[in-house]
Amino acid sequence: MTQEIFFGRKNQLDILNKRVLGLKEGYRQNLAIIGDELIGKTSLITKFLSEFCDNHILAVYIEARPESIASFSKRFIATLLYSFLMNSAISLKEDLDFLTVKSSKYAPKTCEKIKSILSAVEKRKKSQVMTDLFSLCEVIAQETHKSCVVIIDEFHNLESLGSRSLYAEWSKLLLTQKKTMYIITSSLKFKAKNILSKNLSLLFGNFHLIQLEPFDIKTSHAYLKQKLEGCGLQEGLKNFIIHFTGGHPFYLKIISERILKSGSRELARVMEDLLFDPSGILNQKFSNYLKRFLDLRNSQDYISMLHFISTGHNKIKEISHLMRKPRKELNSKINHLMEVDTLTRNGDFLNINDRVFAFWMKFVYQEKINALSFDAKNQRDAFRKNIELMIEEFMRNSEKPVSERIADLLRLFEDETVNIEQRRIRLNHFREIKPLEFDNINLKSGIICRSQEGLWVIAFKSDFLTEEDISLFSKECKKYRHKLQRRIIVAMKDIDSNARLRALEEKILTWDLNSLNQILDLYYRPRVII
Repeated sequence: MTQEIFFGRKNQLDILNKRVLGLKEGYRQNLAIIGDELIGKTSLITKFLSEFCDNHILAVYIEARPESIASFSKRFIATLLYSFLMNSAISLKEDLDFLTVKSSKYAPKTCEKIKSILSAVEKRKKSQVMTDLFSLCEVIAQETHKSCVVIIDEFHNLESLGSRSLYAEWSKLLLTQKKTMYIITSSLKFKAKNILSKNLSLLFGNFHLIQLEPFDIKTSHAYLKQKLEGCGLQEGLKNFIIHFTGGHPFYLKIISERILKSGSRELARVMEDLLFDPSGILNQKFSNYLKRFLDLRNSQDYISMLHFISTGHNKIKEISHLMRKPRKELNSKINHLMEVDTLTRNGDFLNINDRVFAFWMKFVYQEKINALSFDAKNQRDAFRKNIELMIEEFMRNSEKPVSERIADLLRLFEDETVNIEQRRIRLNHFREIKPLEFDNINLKSGIICRSQEGLWVIAFKSDFLTEEDISLFSKECKKYRHKLQRRIIVAMKDIDSNARLRALEEKILTWDLNSLNQILDLYYRPRVII
């Protein structure tokens, strides 16, 4: 079996390496990596561990899962000892008794502590077990002069161990441990952020948050180029796959593997196999996902809300009108969907986090529910047609100049609010939208928009955005004497760090493709893939 090639995540790997090296120098910074399920958190950790080699640091990786505290304790201890003995030239066995006997020769104090912990666990004593377990890292560090990096995958599952004072005990350790660094991961983003902000928020020893996002466009292109090499799939369809998946590594992998396995360059057929067929891996995944809402009170309300949002009715006032229910009643359900990471709220908009699931809700689940007959062929044909129309719309939009596509987007604004790059912005309803030409070489074209509240001046930069571009744009905007101005540069490529700083000084917004696509998503318009 060929090993899965690792793509992207360079910045995150650099942070991991920097923080672990810092531990050796006496600087400790714990890390929390959160992101959607199957986004690549474990792949990132696996890549880091595969390249990590330092005899002065013990890397202890453990996956937290629902189990007894006795089972977790034995796994944690065995993993710690295995890591300790790894470079000792001893032929190792994955057996706790064996590892304890072999380690006792080199770390007798640690092994005595281990026997004490295991004895307490056998007597079903839960109090202080987590403190004693995690304290082992400090004990072994004092005895062997080896620091520990403890990696806990899906750390929120530690709650299932039944320790009522888990976070209180852990918080105390985070303040006192000097030779132990923690790297924790979680797929439950909302819950993890809550724990980090309330239970593990400390003045010292707190966690630096890394939020793992889908691949950017460049990395997605590189992934598909390598995975689909030689299959003859046209570039436009590869771009559609990036748009459709949003760069999510799992979906890129599943779709590209299906293309290779079927030998089909007919993308609609591939999507049909994955999303429509009862045996399709994505159809099964989403059907199982939807079952989690069936046990909830008024479960149909949750499913109806998801359907409305998937079809473009993604504002609370619209959903309230369509469901004929007061906003107050819907808010509690929206909050629950946010807590389980199904939805996010962006200003006045609601967004289904998993864009492929949203498509399935619209074109598979709801179509089957609304079908007037059991004729699967008709439903299959309708699905195929919807996919083909979606591909056609994407291709048609891709041929338009970006400036024209942005002008079309601006015409959809109706005074909604949205958060872009941590700024809250009102998307004014414009009474006039006109193309604009600038008098300089670097910035040639743009758009000027007038609303009742003020003026928007937008410029486009096709290549790298520099500090000089910001200065030139600022001078251009001074030609307009309107007091209420929103000045924006849309950059098609990377933005220089100095340019971002200068833009902040000049109060100019800089939107990259990610920011632009974020707004296009809210209005259900095809993404710009370059």
